[in-house]
Amino acid sequence: MSQQEKRNDLIINANMIERIKEFIIHHDLISPGSSIVLGLSGGPDSVFLLHVLCTLRDEGKISAIIAAHLDHQWRANSASDVVFCEQLAERYGVQFVSGVLKNFASQNVSGSKEEIGRSARRNFLTKIAQEHSASAIALAHHRDDQQETFFIRLLRGASLTGLTGMKPRHGLFIRPLLEISKQEILEYLEKHNIPYLIDPSNESHEFLRNRIRLTVIPALRACDERFDTNFAKTLKQLQETQEYLDSLAREIFSNITAQQNGVVQLDYHALLQQHPVMQKQLLLLWLTTEQVKFPVSSGFFDEILKFLRNPGKEHALHETWRLVKDAKKAWLSKKTDIPSN
Repeated sequence: MSQQEKRNDLIINANMIERIKEFIIHHDLISPGSSIVLGLSGGPDSVFLLHVLCTLRDEGKISAIIAAHLDHQWRANSASDVVFCEQLAERYGVQFVSGVLKNFASQNVSGSKEEIGRSARRNFLTKIAQEHSASAIALAHHRDDQQETFFIRLLRGASLTGLTGMKPRHGLFIRPLLEISKQEILEYLEKHNIPYLIDPSNESHEFLRNRIRLTVIPALRACDERFDTNFAKTLKQLQETQEYLDSLAREIFSNITAQQNGVVQLDYHALLQQHPVMQKQLLLLWLTTEQVKFPVSSGFFDEILKFLRNPGKEHALHETWRLVKDAKKAWLSKKTDIPSN
């Protein structure tokens, strides 16, 4: 490589890190002096994010990083991944913690093996963050993951909210790499001789995400070389539309709800007069305001709307929450906690 090529590489790499820093600032993902839990699998994406976070730490923008690895024990040699991650964390001067997913079959989560594993990992990372009083949990999802998520949700009949993709921040979870491509990550790691692991299951067609990554997206890129650019434009437009609907929903929600004994009570007659799109937006806002866990599906919201339109006083949402209504209002209740009039 010539000296000029080396200088060009340095410029490209520096610009890449600067883009991530600007993304973090724009979305207010990391406050100065924060302690961050990083989900470290050992794969290229999380290894690259470890490198980025350590760069911020060395610049004094992060006070502590805790690298957390959950061993799902789905492969016979998965313990070697733990060793690799621990050694990598030591190399970067980062605290390392690990855990093991036990009793996989008894995990109280519905869905595919991939979804159950993801849920267990999120619960593990949340627990580590609580134990270390961390400000955020960093995940290494990147631009290509965003594309895959879009098509997964499209195949499952997602609403506009689902099609807007993963957010830079969701609760404690942050995603600083959403505007960086997989190819950029791999090239950066190679140029800096940073080691990482390759998970053979990423090539398996057993998982829907893999099938989309290995077949659908390459086919779309072959159809039109502008796919990545145009996808990003479309996703941004969807997100802007969703942001507008969110702001409108908050305004309407404040006019059709009231608090009584700490419970948000909803004028469901007023809700049912709204456009069907806004009805679901309002239900989504109501459930998230009350911190009710629910499946993101049109069928779930259709079920609630059917209950609100028809006779009946109670409707079970799942094992811990139910929906209750009288002649004028509806509210969400845990067990038998019903507000007095």
